[in-house]
Amino acid sequence: MPSKVQRKRRGDKPDKPYPEFPLTANGNGQWSKKIRGKVYYFGPWADPQAALNEYLDVKDDLYAGRKPRPRGGFTILDLCNHFLAAKERQRDGGEITPRTFHDYHRVCERVLEVIDRNRLVEDLDTEDFGKLRENLAQTLGPVSLGNEISRVRVLFNFAFNDGHIDRPVRFGTVFKRPTKQVLRRERKKKGPRMFEADEIRKILEAAEGQLEAMVLLGINCGFGNHDCASLPQAAVDLKAGWIDYPRPKTGIDRRVPLWSETVKALRQALDCRPQPKNEADNGLVFITKYGQRWVRTKVSTKSPPTEDSPGKLVASDSIAQEIRKLTKTLGLKGGRNFYALRHTFETIGGDAKDQIAVDAIMGHVREDMASLYRERISDDRLRAVVNHVRGWLFPDESPRS
Repeated sequence: MPSKVQRKRRGDKPDKPYPEFPLTANGNGQWSKKIRGKVYYFGPWADPQAALNEYLDVKDDLYAGRKPRPRGGFTILDLCNHFLAAKERQRDGGEITPRTFHDYHRVCERVLEVIDRNRLVEDLDTEDFGKLRENLAQTLGPVSLGNEISRVRVLFNFAFNDGHIDRPVRFGTVFKRPTKQVLRRERKKKGPRMFEADEIRKILEAAEGQLEAMVLLGINCGFGNHDCASLPQAAVDLKAGWIDYPRPKTGIDRRVPLWSETVKALRQALDCRPQPKNEADNGLVFITKYGQRWVRTKVSTKSPPTEDSPGKLVASDSIAQEIRKLTKTLGLKGGRNFYALRHTFETIGGDAKDQIAVDAIMGHVREDMASLYRERISDDRLRAVVNHVRGWLFPDESPRS
């Protein structure tokens, strides 16, 4: 039986501070709200503003059927900021490439667009990652989707591995890369991702200056966009006709013999090389007419970093742009880009029947016992591969390298 004091207090319930006040004065001396069939309490009658603040802080979780997150936890925004700071240090230390840093930055931007930046990382569930995958799939093909899912997993595994949360994030069964079957169907739908010999000859005939030299590096050495854009002059020995240049993406050593055509084009490109605007680019082989790297990233002036956002990085790939314009002018269809030259080198180089030498030139590594024991590959084997590719490209001329 309630005491007289309790009955009196219950009978003196205060009015709401104003008509739109969302909470109700409960008889137990607390401001309350019934949500999804359950009554929740947010603070004493004496401090309606504090009760309102508490309600506003947790109402989204309660209406969504989630357990309210405690204040001061590790949020999605916290995760992105800590993760990008760590990756920035790795980039500055040469452990990852600027392109890799840009990819991680972009995935953080995407996560913050899809998931509330104030959500606690520990509160995320499989439904959140299912929605994130659905969002990614709307704008990415199967290959890009798989790569982005891998980056998201790296991001959230960082939270546990660096001690920001007490247990690993549970991604669920849906948040996975597309199956190999899906990837095979996609590759078949797109068609071959390589150029034929006559198409490359047309591109070389139309290309000028630095672009011609980069195309020759693509088919002579299996170089991609970033390989060319970050190629240091110190790695190129034009007198001997060799390039010794670790692959930027993986750091794997590469040694490649150059064709005489490639040496000639590189000499011409260096002779007319513009002055770089950035002192750090002084040692590069290729510089655009505007004094910039051919492939670079920069912080968007429209979306700079703030306390609530890591900002937005903008990628600029002038090699891709120039090749796209050139192939369109030449009427070469199929949506093939500069990287298709790397596909071509791998495909034709494989016909030389020395896959080990092809892998060495491409900067590929195999995790087998033979690769662990192999300390070097002879220059003759490397020459045989590049001469085979040259014989395919220029069938009426004798091999030269």
